Amino acid sequence: MPLNDNRIDAQDWSLLCVLSVLWGGSFFFNGAALRELPPLTLVFLRVALGAIILLPLLRAQRIAFPNGLAGWRTFLAIGLLNNVVPFSLIVIGQTFIPSGLASILNATTPLFTVMVMAAAGEEMLQMRRLAGVALGLLGVIVLRGWGIDTKAGQGLGILLCLGGAFSYGLAALAARRLLKGSPPLATATFQLMASTVMMAIVAGVIEKPWRLPLPGVATWLAVLGLAGLSTALAYIVFFQILRRSGATNVMLVTLLVPVTAILLGWLVLGEPISAREIAGALVIGSALLVIDGRVLSLPRRVA
Repeated sequence: MPLNDNRIDAQDWSLLCVLSVLWGGSFFFNGAALRELPPLTLVFLRVALGAIILLPLLRAQRIAFPNGLAGWRTFLAIGLLNNVVPFSLIVIGQTFIPSGLASILNATTPLFTVMVMAAAGEEMLQMRRLAGVALGLLGVIVLRGWGIDTKAGQGLGILLCLGGAFSYGLAALAARRLLKGSPPLATATFQLMASTVMMAIVAGVIEKPWRLPLPGVATWLAVLGLAGLSTALAYIVFFQILRRSGATNVMLVTLLVPVTAILLGWLVLGEPISAREIAGALVIGSALLVIDGRVLSLPRRVA
């Protein structure tokens, strides 16, 4: 993993776009599944099914399991910060606030990541990157609108989603320090397996899912989409970018998620795109150029 992850090459930009589509679907799948499933049970199914989907690939690649508790300690830490805490906080938050607002709050993840990395001494706090992230967050707000109303529990939902974004920032720091040399497929599978054990305990104690009525077909399809696309496949892409381009850069995907969600709605569902959404997308694009930095240095190179 690079020491100074300030540049993103064309391949990683492509992977970030793919990841934004995969993660953008998670808010839709969460909203659909929460109609019949309680939040912690949904998180347990997400990580458990995601791990089950990846296990055959792990076997095909002949990747060995970690040895003993010492070998699993890293993946327990990553699973806690990258899955158990943020998934739980965000999905509970979505029971209080709309999915659109949840995606806006999730877009604060790069801001938290920049601050966490700087506080830990892993990366220099560059004003260009900080300004770019703030500009990107503004673009997300313009694109989606605030979506804030007087619904009961709105403030709690906002705090829970912000807590999830902060946990992602801590996970990026832990991944940078603990996952050197780990293949993306192994990292994705082992952290989901560790998360499954933790969520089985949490969901079992709090929600007792075995007492719940069996969900309908639509809910199961949403859960499978959440586990297969937004978790298993998404984490292979995520850890590939993390390994190549660094922790702060991979978290920029949360700025792209609202843009891809609107584009998918336009392409797949024929939903119209408003002038406000176009303006927000342009602001986000400008922010990503500022964060990357090469455009800003172009006049100097020409001179």
